[in-house]
Amino acid sequence: MSDDATYTASVVGGTGFTGGELLRLLAGHPEFDVVQATSRSKENKTVGHAHPNLRDLDLRFSSPEELESVDALFAATPHGVSMEQIDEFQTAADTVVDLSADFRLDTEGQYDEWYDGHTRPELLEDSVYALPELTRDELPGADLIASGGCNATATILGLKPLVEEGILTGDEQIVVDVKVGSSEGGAGGGEASSHPERSGVVRPYAPTGHRHEAEIEQFLGLDVSFTVHAVDMIRGASATCHVFPGEPVSKGDLWGAYRGEYGEEPFVELVAGGGGVYRYPEPKAVAGTNRAEVGFELDPGNRRLVVFSAIDNMMKGSAGQAVHAANVALGIEETAGLEFGGLHPVGAP
Repeated sequence: MSDDATYTASVVGGTGFTGGELLRLLAGHPEFDVVQATSRSKENKTVGHAHPNLRDLDLRFSSPEELESVDALFAATPHGVSMEQIDEFQTAADTVVDLSADFRLDTEGQYDEWYDGHTRPELLEDSVYALPELTRDELPGADLIASGGCNATATILGLKPLVEEGILTGDEQIVVDVKVGSSEGGAGGGEASSHPERSGVVRPYAPTGHRHEAEIEQFLGLDVSFTVHAVDMIRGASATCHVFPGEPVSKGDLWGAYRGEYGEEPFVELVAGGGGVYRYPEPKAVAGTNRAEVGFELDPGNRRLVVFSAIDNMMKGSAGQAVHAANVALGIEETAGLEFGGLHPVGAP
């Protein structure tokens, strides 16, 4: 353990895209010392073998069957794995941060409806959802943290101020269109994520019934008509929400709602029709960062409000959010290890 680090950490499932992002963040974090990264497929190989940007990290992948005792364990595993191995995870670590969907929802019934059931429903009431802008007060001391889904995170951040200000009450029509990069499919995304098939597309892949609707409904109390498109970028999730408020709303109302909600947030920036090229939230502008951009525009003729939000799906939508939540849970400065502000200009994110 390094002299300055306060906590030890491990990453289970370290060879995937999100596992690599976790390792990158934790290796550069002033309070964490990464002591283990696990992989079944690349056991004994160096971390740099899977993640060339981490070739200087002196660490080899080890078996997930032999977990070291650590302060914080980050599980970057597919859905269904953590609920089966949660006892081993909690034996190994005081704080478990799960990046899958296994502990995001409140009830067994929700998992029956949206997933394939749940094998450890008694633990659902103990988990804390990791979207610090939403659940910051619940995170300190939490020992089971469920990192929010990327598409849900983008949508929730866009709509939350409208709910808090009473502009949305739950009776309105809300249409959400999310466009996502190929990394959302993971390192083993399959045929649809191969470059020849993915390049140049704007492909609806979840026209209805996307599982992240459950998170939006649970945490905002809203029913949304939700569609997701795969587009030709690597990193990013961009949500466009078409909202039809029941009562007239002004730009002043909107600025008040969004500034009131996010004015003190370290990782949320308002981008709403200013000057320059990037007038509204743009995934390219936040690639590699834990930042979210949120903006809006009024369409008075149609009594419509259009809300935009953009995140890096692997950072604010996954690894960055997980580290942010762990910081809050452990009493670390919440921006620690997450200060990178992005690059401009930059190629396809």
